[in-house]
Amino acid sequence: MDRTAHLNLDCGLELGVVPLPEAQVVAVELRVLAGAADEPAEKLGLARLIQETINKGTEQREGRALLDAFDELGASVGSWAGREATGFSFVCLPEFVERAVELHAEFLRRPTFPEDAVQTALALAEQEMAALEDDPPSLADKLISRQGFGPVLGRHPLGERETLARIGRDDLVEHWRRTFATGRMQVTAAGPVEPDAVAAMIERHLAGFGDGERTGRERFEFSFAPARSHHSKELEQEQIAICFPSAAVTDADFPVERVLLGVLSGGMSARLFTEVREKQGLAYDVHAMNDNPRGWGMIFVSASCKPDRAETTFRTLLREIDRLSEDLTEDELDRARSRIIAREETLADLTRSRRSALSYDLFHRGHPLSLEERIEQIRGVTADDLSRYLAGHPRDRLSILTLGPHELTDV
Repeated sequence: MDRTAHLNLDCGLELGVVPLPEAQVVAVELRVLAGAADEPAEKLGLARLIQETINKGTEQREGRALLDAFDELGASVGSWAGREATGFSFVCLPEFVERAVELHAEFLRRPTFPEDAVQTALALAEQEMAALEDDPPSLADKLISRQGFGPVLGRHPLGERETLARIGRDDLVEHWRRTFATGRMQVTAAGPVEPDAVAAMIERHLAGFGDGERTGRERFEFSFAPARSHHSKELEQEQIAICFPSAAVTDADFPVERVLLGVLSGGMSARLFTEVREKQGLAYDVHAMNDNPRGWGMIFVSASCKPDRAETTFRTLLREIDRLSEDLTEDELDRARSRIIAREETLADLTRSRRSALSYDLFHRGHPLSLEERIEQIRGVTADDLSRYLAGHPRDRLSILTLGPHELTDV
């Protein structure tokens, strides 16, 4: 029986807990609902810089001492900065959970942002940006995301060279003060813990961090605009990227979209791999995926091919999507559903994955979704559902981008 708890604490923080009595470790994530989309337009990259430097020193200890304190617990820690949120996570033995929460509360509430750490983070961001220029698939992903989602939701976490040049330590401090508070936080935990015990320790260490007002849960507005662009670059492989609006995570059609993507790009038997790569030899790399800001969705289809095969590859990508409504077989549908369900069931056995799934649900849905509900949604998808989905999301409004020596003409 699913015993997942969803609580709104007095301090303003939203908490989700999955009790797993048989698990050996506890996995926790503290998510701050502020990311690249919340940054001032002239200082993009702040969220990532804060994520990189917030644990480099506190009012109580230097960064090295903080890392040593985590090491003493045997805790595995991590962090990330994304479009709409910044996350800090750890995995440890049950007896060390409160101490790990206490250490996280220390650097979240009382960071000092040492000047040398800020300058190091800025230098590393510059290097990562230079490396991105030499990674054509990643560069194309960055460019099509900005083109498809627009200037706010399409921001890259690294920021831009010109905006990083304007950022100093005071900017990090100001942005941290504006966006870090319990009212803007979601905490999720999974493992051999009880929800009331986790709630009590969170209150002990994070109460009073901000005024408790719940913010940061509103979706960012955007309006999709069809577009076409070419970025000339001397490459041996042409990068083709296409995107179009799709379902939001909360839409009834979202499970249908997951199955559709499974048929298209869910493995070596999926259509894009077999038709575009194996049968026609058009593209070395080809895949389809979705990306979902809160309240929105976009499907991205991309391929890397020889420049002289770009036109044919582009037409083939669109044809493979469109013909799903014409000749989808029950075998393809069964394989896609089975792969997704098997993955859901496999990940359900991993403590960290259960925590991640809960974090995802709270962020997008505002409530937990049980494993059984998730699986039933996928199991219920039919061929008629896929045809209906394709009819409701026509490909007559596309955002198209190419990166390389060849510009598409037959579009």
